[in-house]
Amino acid sequence: MEISAKLSNVPMSAQKARLVGDQIRGLSVENALNLLKFSSKKAATIMKKVLESAIANAEHNESADIDELIVSTVFVNEGSTLKRVRARAKGRANHILKRTCHITIKVAEYE
Repeated sequence: MEISAKLSNVPMSAQKARLVGDQIRGLSVENALNLLKFSSKKAATIMKKVLESAIANAEHNESADIDELIVSTVFVNEGSTLKRVRARAKGRANHILKRTCHITIKVAEYE
């Protein structure tokens, strides 16, 4: 039984968020929360909220024991990209890509 939580359109590139997601995959929920709490990355605070939501979903909807949960899977997919233009010298323009991502975290009971 896997219980998930998803956050869409996070204003961050998927590449940066995957670095944090790879660290918590496979850990127990307690260790993952502890790691995210003390990480200095911006993605860590966002992932912590999504993980807490997945834990709350497991506890409320499936009556799962929190102490026996592990982070089974972490997906970080690319979202839509906002395209902006910045004026430069001599009539030129630079393109600015403001990337977004979708974060999905699934927790499961330890077997």
